[in-house]
Amino acid sequence: MGVTDYGDTRATQPVPVLPDYGRANISGIVPTLFGPHGTHEIPDWMPSCLKGARAVVLLVLDGLGWLQFDAHRMCMPTLSSFQGGAITTVVPSTTATALTSLATGLAPAEHGLVGYRIDMGDTVMNTLRWGDESDDLRRRYPPQQVQSCPPFLGASVPVLSKAELAGSGFTQAHLSGVRHHDWRASSSIAVTTTQLINAGETFVYAYYDGIDKIAHERGFGDFYDAELRAADTLVADILAGLPSDVALLVTADHGQVHVGANTIILSPAIMRHVHHQSGEGRFRWLHARRLSASALLDLCFEAYGDVAWVVSRSQVLDEGWFGPTMSTEIQRRLGDVALVPFADVSFEDPADGGAFQLICRHGSLTEAEMRVPLLCHVGK
Repeated sequence: MGVTDYGDTRATQPVPVLPDYGRANISGIVPTLFGPHGTHEIPDWMPSCLKGARAVVLLVLDGLGWLQFDAHRMCMPTLSSFQGGAITTVVPSTTATALTSLATGLAPAEHGLVGYRIDMGDTVMNTLRWGDESDDLRRRYPPQQVQSCPPFLGASVPVLSKAELAGSGFTQAHLSGVRHHDWRASSSIAVTTTQLINAGETFVYAYYDGIDKIAHERGFGDFYDAELRAADTLVADILAGLPSDVALLVTADHGQVHVGANTIILSPAIMRHVHHQSGEGRFRWLHARRLSASALLDLCFEAYGDVAWVVSRSQVLDEGWFGPTMSTEIQRRLGDVALVPFADVSFEDPADGGAFQLICRHGSLTEAEMRVPLLCHVGK
């Protein structure tokens, strides 16, 4: 697409952090734990303290990127004592896509939930709400048909998550067939986890969203630090209830960057070539009007190449951003041109609104968003 020479501008751009699919990536965690050898054979990118564990508790701290954790270790002394390091999340570095990859063990190109808002052909669907601007889409797009790959390699495992998420379209799409143990107060997570392990469960999946929520609403600062301390207390409480042969494995779906009011509104010259948008502020897909894709790519690169990776759909596919192989059906959910910021900015879509302005955001391929912790400790 396009004939513009982008060489000089590309040379000054940072290198995107691409996912390490099939290895040190969140999509490899569940296949490793549920594979034929279980925790007795652990690859070198996973913490060695998992080796030989009788059971594993996998705790997801939504929004805790590796760079943020590493810079705030004083707020998280318990987690800082764990063994492990950083791995990559998926593209885009957003909750719906990453949690689905984590649960299914598949790259986004395989499971098909390729973003926060995806083009379904006749509408753009918010995958977390499983709806568009005016309607709940669960009947038109049944979640288990849109994303039919089973979580946890088909095992019916206990899953601890917020009660208000129970029965949602996204929960049906990425956690079908599990045994739900809903919590209303985060203090219940440690209690329920202990009960399940004592009852003989060999795997427990727990999800906590507090860090992500505070970063979005309050940004980095005193509120964020307080939330990290609260999350670390949760980790300590879970660990205290585990026997010495049970491992607590902690990871995240993405990191965060501070964007605040640094939002870019696309120019009228560019919007003349745009039919509609999907994705989100830090991974914005532009769907071109007929015969406009090449011109749109050139215009976007000229306008935004100093703050974002401006890429065509073909480049994204050729470089395997979503995984090595993507079906034609899933490819139709992508746009023609993606604006993926490396600067701390986001691209606005009037149709992509919420109850409040997001201060911290994610979705792009920067190190702050793409690297997440994979840390482990055995019970006491």
